[in-house]
Amino acid sequence: MDYQYMAYTQDRRLVKGKISAASEEAATSLLSYGGYQLISLKAVTPFLNAGRLQFFTSRVSAKEVIMFSRQLALLLESGTDIITSLGLLQGQVANRGFKKAISEIMADIRGGSSLSSAMGKHPRVFPEMYHRTIAAGEQGGNLDVVLRQMADYLERSVITAKKIKAALTYPVMLAGIGVVVVGILVKFVLPSFTSLYSAFGAKLPPLTKLVMDAANWFNANLFGLLFGLIGVVLLVLVYTRTPAGRYNLDKLLLKLPVIGRVNLLNELSRCCRTIALLFKVGLPLPDILAQAIYSTKNRVVIQALTEVRQELIRGEGLSKPMAKRDLFLPLMVQMAGVGEETGNLDNTLITVAQSFEIEADDKTSAAIGLIQPALVVGIALVIGFFAVSLLSAMYSIYGQVKF
Repeated sequence: MDYQYMAYTQDRRLVKGKISAASEEAATSLLSYGGYQLISLKAVTPFLNAGRLQFFTSRVSAKEVIMFSRQLALLLESGTDIITSLGLLQGQVANRGFKKAISEIMADIRGGSSLSSAMGKHPRVFPEMYHRTIAAGEQGGNLDVVLRQMADYLERSVITAKKIKAALTYPVMLAGIGVVVVGILVKFVLPSFTSLYSAFGAKLPPLTKLVMDAANWFNANLFGLLFGLIGVVLLVLVYTRTPAGRYNLDKLLLKLPVIGRVNLLNELSRCCRTIALLFKVGLPLPDILAQAIYSTKNRVVIQALTEVRQELIRGEGLSKPMAKRDLFLPLMVQMAGVGEETGNLDNTLITVAQSFEIEADDKTSAAIGLIQPALVVGIALVIGFFAVSLLSAMYSIYGQVKF
């Protein structure tokens, strides 16, 4: 934060200026060390400061957290203390929000706080699972290892999200182009042909008349259809904001043909990686499941994991409660059981996660491979239908009009 100050120098000259510091006390200390006798100090709060625009301009991305984690692990491994390491990384960070968070973390550590507790004050940068994992690394004395594991976990999540986004981009664009083409035909092309046919006074074929009547009805009720569509969308959004609506939506996302299986595999692979990572750093299973619940947003998965955690606390273990629920696939249940018996739960669940991710990638590629030609054929059929109806009307005119 920037502060504006007024002070006397050692030779009694009055000076004014600005200084950047984490807090008012830190600014006062810096000025005192510089030999200034402070008169006044106040925070500078411009109208469009970084704090007010932080949500829009300083959002910290997962890539930045991944890079920060790897670099911090490297510095700690080389023997650099935590304050010096954070100070070096702060100088390399370009994001204002991230830079400010690191500055505040350094101030908290100097005040006696641990790294994990200081990170916990910045949930928008370091989620609960992150700083809980860091806490386990601090207790186990392997903070550099945990930081690398956390970076790998976040990186895998980013890669998965990118694959899904990239796979859906082309079909969505193709569907949008199809909607635009049909809209242009209905709004501009068909009315022009209607006027032409009316001028000739020709009797239209049934197919053409059907298309023309549909186009006229659509144009006459365009605003009503738009308002109706907006109303339906708003009702769906309001319903999905309710607990029952959100649960049913999440359940639908897991039951859809093809896509539902991919969503389920992605959810379960994320769950397996979370459990494996936290088990490896030494957290107890009830706490691990609590973090696994926190790491997902699907209400169906949350409810299932919550029930498993409750039965785990009652002494039923991990694999047995999972086996009672169809949500958890047989491979995950069996490997969880093997991991419990051998004490190697982290490695067995990592294997499951990799298997699910491979299957999800294959099914996503196969689904996209089917969707793309299906969309092309669908758009071609719609445009062909319009073309046939118009051409048949033109041939009908030629047959009815005498020159």
